[in-house]
Amino acid sequence: MPLSAFSAPLFSFKHARQALAVFCLCLLWHTAAAEEIKSPNGQLRLQFALQADGVPTYRLTYKGRDVIKTSKLGFDLKNAPALTSGFAVAASQQRTFDETWTPVWGEVKTIRNHYNELAVTLTQAATSRTLRVRFRVFDDGLGFRYEFPKQDKLGHFVVKEERTQFALAGDHKAFWLPGDYDTQEYSTVTSNLSEVRGKMKDAVTGNASQTTFSPTGVQTPLMLKSKDGLYINIHEAALIDYSCLNLELNDQTFVLESHLTPDAVGDKGYLQTPTHSPWRTVVVSDRAGAILESKLILNLNEPTKYKDTSWIKPVKYVGVWWEMITGRSSWAYTDATNIKLDSVDYRTLKPNGKHAANTAHVKEYIDFAALHGFDAVLVEGWNTGWEDWFGQSKDYVFDFVTPYPDFDVQELHRYAASKNVKMMMHHETSGSARNYERHMDEAYKFMVDNGYNAVKSGYVGNILPRGEHHYGQWLVNHYLYAITKAADYKIMVNAHEAVRPTGLSRTYPNLIGNEAARGTEYESFGGNNADHTTILPFTRLMGGPMDYTPGIFQTKISVLNPQNKSFVHSTLARQLALYVTMYSPLQMAADLPEHYNQHLDAFQFIKDVAIDWDDTQVLEAEPGDYITIARKAKGKSSWFIGSTCDENGRTSTVNLRFLDRGKKYVATIYADARDAHYEKNPQAYAIRKVNVTSKSKLSQYCAPGGGYAISVVETTR
Repeated sequence: MPLSAFSAPLFSFKHARQALAVFCLCLLWHTAAAEEIKSPNGQLRLQFALQADGVPTYRLTYKGRDVIKTSKLGFDLKNAPALTSGFAVAASQQRTFDETWTPVWGEVKTIRNHYNELAVTLTQAATSRTLRVRFRVFDDGLGFRYEFPKQDKLGHFVVKEERTQFALAGDHKAFWLPGDYDTQEYSTVTSNLSEVRGKMKDAVTGNASQTTFSPTGVQTPLMLKSKDGLYINIHEAALIDYSCLNLELNDQTFVLESHLTPDAVGDKGYLQTPTHSPWRTVVVSDRAGAILESKLILNLNEPTKYKDTSWIKPVKYVGVWWEMITGRSSWAYTDATNIKLDSVDYRTLKPNGKHAANTAHVKEYIDFAALHGFDAVLVEGWNTGWEDWFGQSKDYVFDFVTPYPDFDVQELHRYAASKNVKMMMHHETSGSARNYERHMDEAYKFMVDNGYNAVKSGYVGNILPRGEHHYGQWLVNHYLYAITKAADYKIMVNAHEAVRPTGLSRTYPNLIGNEAARGTEYESFGGNNADHTTILPFTRLMGGPMDYTPGIFQTKISVLNPQNKSFVHSTLARQLALYVTMYSPLQMAADLPEHYNQHLDAFQFIKDVAIDWDDTQVLEAEPGDYITIARKAKGKSSWFIGSTCDENGRTSTVNLRFLDRGKKYVATIYADARDAHYEKNPQAYAIRKVNVTSKSKLSQYCAPGGGYAISVVETTR
């Protein structure tokens, strides 16, 4: 039979199949596009879709460009079916929210919280379980979280792993830290994502407690820059009763997947419905400064839990600390090596002669604070137990109330009060969180009785109970317990070695400071990279302020301790700039009074600079290279500008159009001298005054590892 006899039927069958395929593709596209919201300004678009096997996914674009490509959502559970597939959409709701709120303290006077929200309720037919995913799209990014409603088929459950993906659009430039369950105190590595595996070994440097988990695991906040100029920051918000988020990188596909910190037996979280996860956050812009200006993480946290916040005040302080970090002095009263707190009588032991926290010496710091208008004096090493506090896995390591024989608590309370200076308490736990909780009420009451209203807590070393990690669910709950318990006594908390901030300072504003990163102390342990402070605001500071402890004027550590050859990788002028660029309502002048007395002209900026703000503007920024920020003092017309740059140096040009029109100002500029260099000539600086207005522009040289600071004060002349 000739082929022509079959040609018409074959043609029809072929096209019927094509039509069916097109119909199916259109149906899939329609399903994906049906659940969509945009940011209030329309530049960000979030799409939610179920794949054919019921796998929930999301996608995020910015001005039509992929930020997060189609990425999967879900959970693996322990001894239970996974919550990763087999879902159907039971309901979806959209709403718009717009409010303006006033922080207790902060970078700006008011914050706008404006987003469009999509809440998708999913049911898993095979198990009759329900999961809700809530998305909030702001003009500056996306926040989403998982919600587990109360239900018959899901009550108590254990998380084996969260399966949230962030599928990136390419091999982005990344500013990353090794993934670790116990520390963030690493130098940031700048590389393409494809280079993470090759650079991981050198990136993992020694620490008092560390637990890395993967050759491609990284921490949040993770700062990224795409080849086409998108700045992307991935982090989390409102971390409560949950394990801290790390990210596992597939360096072939550039997909990041959540990796939660486990507990002592390897589980990632014990949950009970109704409950929800922290928010997963993606801040994005084509302007680097917009990342620093974002308030998305704060906005995803709940309003403050406290009715009265009048006792929460920003603090500028000095302290007995740097001389011990450098090795000039000691925390310990004696050189004994085997101490039992419940049986030792320190009055019978020989003092080592190097103990810094003695009454006479602390009075010198109080006098200095009073003379120069500082709020408080921090003293470390005042309490018994420092002789064998570290590395012994001691449970009962401190009692937080018993001073050494040479530290007179009552006399120092009286003396400080007479000078209108507060004392700041120090509670080092040596990782024994369990011991701290046993003593917490007594320790906080002791503080109140002796005039202390702020505490610097520390968690150096491996955690007790043994096997728990600094960033696991158990410790996350402990840190919040310490904050809320402190609030009962009207005490502000500055936690070091605790979990990195996730915006909880909005809800609990007595969390006035955190460390959770490689701070100034490392300048005495070999030094921070010269670009360190050009990166931290894009990473660590995304979730909250850092107690970075700047202000080191004598950058050669050997001047304090001849055996220590480290040096501060910064010029003196940049140390001033950090009071503006490294935002914190808790700022320390960390150097010794004797070094400030040698440079009182430069020290004037530290005295003048504000610690609470009505406005903040990022004038120029590029992660890893430079940051210049202007801030307006709370309730005043004065502005302060800070600029920090990397090891290459540069010329910074800023426009002062943020000043009030028609008003005149005097700008005092504290800058690097032309021959300044962070390594070769760090103390070379120059101070000059110029008259400026809102029409003025300033061009200022920044030395390698340098920067500048400017105070701008209104004048009537």
